[in-house]
Amino acid sequence: MHIAASRICVIRIVDCCASLMEMLKYHSILFQCVVWCILLSNCSTKKSEEIKDYNGLSLPSDSMDNYLELKMKEYKIPGLSIALINEGKVVYHRNFGYANLKDEIPVTDNTIFEAASISKSVFALFVMKYVEEGKLDLDRPLFEYLSYPDIAYDERYKKITARMVLSHRSGFPNWRENEEDKKLKIKFDPGTDYEYSGEGYQYLAKVLRNIEGNGWEDLEASFQYKIAKPLGMEHTAFIQTPYTRANRAEPYYDNGNWIDWQNNYWYKKDDGNFNSASSLHTEPLDFSKWMIGVMNKELLTEKSYAELLRHHSEISNSDIAVYYTLGFFNLGSPYNNVFLHGGSNDGFSCYYLMDLEKKWGYLLFTNSGSGERLGDDLTGYLIVGE
Repeated sequence: MHIAASRICVIRIVDCCASLMEMLKYHSILFQCVVWCILLSNCSTKKSEEIKDYNGLSLPSDSMDNYLELKMKEYKIPGLSIALINEGKVVYHRNFGYANLKDEIPVTDNTIFEAASISKSVFALFVMKYVEEGKLDLDRPLFEYLSYPDIAYDERYKKITARMVLSHRSGFPNWRENEEDKKLKIKFDPGTDYEYSGEGYQYLAKVLRNIEGNGWEDLEASFQYKIAKPLGMEHTAFIQTPYTRANRAEPYYDNGNWIDWQNNYWYKKDDGNFNSASSLHTEPLDFSKWMIGVMNKELLTEKSYAELLRHHSEISNSDIAVYYTLGFFNLGSPYNNVFLHGGSNDGFSCYYLMDLEKKWGYLLFTNSGSGERLGDDLTGYLIVGE
């Protein structure tokens, strides 16, 4: 997630949650039933797959198709790939639009997207494997594993732990490039406040790289062994592979103009590196396997999941509370079991939301900057029928 995108992501998620709570004050289940009855009465007579919205109400798949196509036009999204999960299984998967506008190459099941900041959720699960193996302590200062010359001028960095990093309480900015002097700095005493930070995640990635060996390739191999392969994720990687490069969608600005990614600063910075905060490449069917794995509490013990998902930071917006766990946003009551994250890199944006108790959720990837806005809208559509 680059430049101010992280702040926009958090604001959008908090605003979405506030809007959701406000809508719930005025929408009963009865009202939703009326809405869906109207939708059903307006559907064509052709056979449509039945999927379930968040409340368990039937939603014709062609209604979902129409909604997404309208939203793509509204936000000028070139390409979209989406999957919806009911009771722990993918029941709806669609590809819309183009992976490459110039050559009119459509989005397909093989199209790869940048996962941007939802990389953080995947990385956090990965980190907990090291905790379970006794190779990493969440509360041991990271400098004891690996010193960090870039910030060694500020002794406070020696307080920073993995727990602080994963919950965005390290004191680091999102990226040093955002700062006027372009230098890494600590903006508050570690552990005392919240500020979204990719820099913190990348320091932790360097610690894990040091544990595994000397190269980013070693850390990627560990991720594949501990997370991707056990879950059957065949085309998901933090460091691009020949497959992801060959099938990667082209990125576009919100106005539809192509982004020259080969000369893009952030692309060149991340290429060939394991950027734990934003470099994951994947597609919906692969990523859904990770979501279902979390829903089923796979790969980790119950104790580790409890630590991963408990509240560590509170982000307030008027009377609505949104929390950050270790790598996940979490909603307050009555949505305590809902976990979500958005992401935005240059020319790519995405969003996922899941209820761990209901084993319900959805995920979407786009090759534009409007995926998070679409995710916000879709949350309202699938939860309160708006």
